[in-house]
Amino acid sequence: PRVCVVGSGPAGFYTAQHILKHHGGARVDIYEKLPVPFGLVRFGVAPDHPEVKNVINTFTQTARSERCAYYGNVTVGRDVTVAELQQAYHAVVLSYGAEDNRVLGIPGENLSGVYSARAFVGWYNGLPENRDLKPDLSCDTALILGHGNVALDIARILLSPLDLLRKTDITDSSLAALACSKVKRVWLVGRRGPLQVAFTIKELREMINLPGARPVLNPADFTGLENAIKDAPRPRKRLTELMIKTALEKPAEKVMEAQAAAPREWGLKFQRSPQEVLPTADGRRARGIRMALTHLEGLGDSAKAVPTGDMEELECGLVLSSIGYRSLPLDPVVPFDTQRGVIPNSSGRVEGVPGLYCSGWVKRGPTGVIITTMNDSFDTAQSVLEDLQLGVLDVSTSREGFGAVESILHSRGVRPVSFSDWEKIDAAEVARGKAAGKPREKIVDPQEMLRLIGH
Repeated sequence: PRVCVVGSGPAGFYTAQHILKHHGGARVDIYEKLPVPFGLVRFGVAPDHPEVKNVINTFTQTARSERCAYYGNVTVGRDVTVAELQQAYHAVVLSYGAEDNRVLGIPGENLSGVYSARAFVGWYNGLPENRDLKPDLSCDTALILGHGNVALDIARILLSPLDLLRKTDITDSSLAALACSKVKRVWLVGRRGPLQVAFTIKELREMINLPGARPVLNPADFTGLENAIKDAPRPRKRLTELMIKTALEKPAEKVMEAQAAAPREWGLKFQRSPQEVLPTADGRRARGIRMALTHLEGLGDSAKAVPTGDMEELECGLVLSSIGYRSLPLDPVVPFDTQRGVIPNSSGRVEGVPGLYCSGWVKRGPTGVIITTMNDSFDTAQSVLEDLQLGVLDVSTSREGFGAVESILHSRGVRPVSFSDWEKIDAAEVARGKAAGKPREKIVDPQEMLRLIGH
């Protein structure tokens, strides 16, 4: 059987890995629109979290398997259609992730100084499409809308001491911009309360212990919460206890001295829903944000934020909206649920299109960490293997796989990038990084990547 996987992030690689491991004859081709692989492991994981990127070693082993091939620089839906892939392969798995962000849908969100978290993360992580973002960091207060790990990542990058960032694979140009940054206060704002935050304890602890920055938590937000979490699941309980402790307990003398001397600060604000980004007098830039105060109806994760009628304004020159990523439809032949931003499926089998599958964020929505995506992708791969075993996929007719796709790409003037091409780019990045004392210096221009491999 010939299987094609669209997208080379964790979902794509884990799907390929599982199929290759459990079917001794299957061949898997992975297509990627960028010249470089690994998706959000390369472009989403924070530069100061290098341990999370270790999965790249496993993915590299998969790509080097003689039954696997990688074709970068190929945009499915433009360079080759899904229907053409279906002709060339017995099964096609869509694992292309979420390449857009949810919008706030409020006045002023297009003002200068307002950015999506996705674009900002892409900027400091070297995602080609965001390399020219040039965020304005000349204000002292930044406001991040959202209480997830991405929001904490951004706050940490904005407030981290430069010598910590210099040792990471953060891009050269964003490091230079952060060196000139005037931001010294970051607020993380959420519509709901402390019991509904989506970030995890590891990320919160890291933020609390960030050198040179002190946490500012309002004790009133946390009083009486001990009772509310008595029966909460352990992760939620421990997370809330850490917030309560930070807000209510006096830190040790040494910590207090360090905090008092800290030049920067960050804090969590709850039960506030953004209504409008307020413009400067010339109407061009953000100068603040108007928020509706909310109260919660219901308990736990299902609690809803309902506006109370009261408003509040907060001054800030930088607004980052971290309210979630969003998948986009890829090709007219693929069903797509625009409400939920996913491909309708059951266990990864695309509804009404036999032989078409999906895995990762485009399958279940943009939530969870790499391990969630791994299990989800194994589940889709299992569906493919079952369908092969039960004869749902007809393997009696041979399919040409990349042979057929190659001539289509050639006729359209598209030259794919191989995995050994990527390894040349990788070696160049590592060499550049070494010269600067960091793990790698990412190349952010796809044209430069292609020149480097003689394309």
